[in-house]
Amino acid sequence: MTLPCADEKSWILPRSLRAPGRARALLRKQLATWGVAPEPAATAELLLSELVTNAVRHGRAPQGRYIGVRLARYDGVLRVEVADAGPAVKLAPQVVADWDERGRGLAIVAALAARWGCCPRLHGIGKAVWAEVPVRG
Repeated sequence: MTLPCADEKSWILPRSLRAPGRARALLRKQLATWGVAPEPAATAELLLSELVTNAVRHGRAPQGRYIGVRLARYDGVLRVEVADAGPAVKLAPQVVADWDERGRGLAIVAALAARWGCCPRLHGIGKAVWAEVPVRG
């Protein structure tokens, strides 16, 4: 189901180790333009960073392929979405050891997002993983 968007912005980024930082910078600029408050903006930035990092690490597509990033604001919700060419998989937060620095991404997403999930890409092969944050105004 596609929801009507008051505001929407999309970017295509190369699947590389620089993608998460570039996505965060683009998000910060757009959220400032929209006047999103600092708290939901910071949450959205962390969520986007985790989703892009997962697409880079686990997207199962060749390095250099592109990642689609979509940002939408509607009905008091800010949605960040990351699409990659990897196959759709069942997503669930992992339980990891306290000392392990990897594997916490979806647990962070599940803890911070009002809602989150995965769906097939609208166009092409792959999946889109999304997370939503409530915003005012």
